Amino acid sequence: MKLMPSLLCACLLVYLGLAHAQNYPDRPIRLIVPSAAGGSVDRLARSIGQRLAEKLGQAVVVDNRPGGGGTVATETVANAKADGYTLLIGTIAGLATNVSFDKVKYDPLRDFAPITLVGLQDFVLCANSSFGAKSIKELIEIGKSSSQGMTYASAGRGTGSHLSGELFDQLTGVEMIHVPYKGMSQAMADVVGGQVSFAFASISTALPLIKAKKLIPIAVTGKNRSAMLPDIVTISEAGVKGYESSTWYGIVAPIHTPIAIQILLNKEIVLILKDHELKKIFDEEGLDLVGSSQLEFKTFIQKEIDKWRKVATSAGLKKESKLYLNN
Repeated sequence: MKLMPSLLCACLLVYLGLAHAQNYPDRPIRLIVPSAAGGSVDRLARSIGQRLAEKLGQAVVVDNRPGGGGTVATETVANAKADGYTLLIGTIAGLATNVSFDKVKYDPLRDFAPITLVGLQDFVLCANSSFGAKSIKELIEIGKSSSQGMTYASAGRGTGSHLSGELFDQLTGVEMIHVPYKGMSQAMADVVGGQVSFAFASISTALPLIKAKKLIPIAVTGKNRSAMLPDIVTISEAGVKGYESSTWYGIVAPIHTPIAIQILLNKEIVLILKDHELKKIFDEEGLDLVGSSQLEFKTFIQKEIDKWRKVATSAGLKKESKLYLNN
């Protein structure tokens, strides 16, 4: 019986992929991070990279590429050789929100092979101590009675801290003025100083300021309460039904990376994410480590793109783009 040419090609590709994977890795792997050194995602990347190097017997070099709300790093990996030696620890901004309102030169689903969802991290809506609101109800009342509108700080346009505010605005009808910064450090300094009313900040960023009583935690943004702030209600629990927002991190590779290498990376990284010591370290930052299958991560990215595209469109943030997924 003769095999169809397409089937022969498929078999050959699988064979070549397996042959390539048998020698993988034989040199250092580059793990690109879409932020400067020292931040939460950088620490996560270095922790995973160190453990992955021990498992694979090759160095994993962390390469920080900040800029463009994550698009600089993400585009770099989209254009990299698909050989398993360049990986991205992507974020909600680079892999989901930016494609909803900016022209980008990559498609998160068509240009990347998803390896695994690494973790989820909720935000906390925290306010300056003199703001006057200690609950979601009080915040909404202040917002609706203010003629000038409330201000909230974010780490920049298109980041999770920005779109968390846009979602809140849409579900409550409260007028809020977005004040973008080039990162959360200055944003939080201005919330503490009273120049901005409040912010949606990651729990790890806000917790020291909350403990020092420089900020008041009003509510957390996730589906469930945070173990780091167990007495603080969720925004949904406080009456804003349907509200849920978390930032997240996941590892992807260029789309044509050999399947055998993708499977190997998924297996080893998921095992790393189940490490009790690593979980304990990031539990203290309010980061819930996940470790998903490749298909689960791909489905997750699609749902996040769909969700935040609607928010961006309703907020008037979306620009015309030729990029479109599943159309």
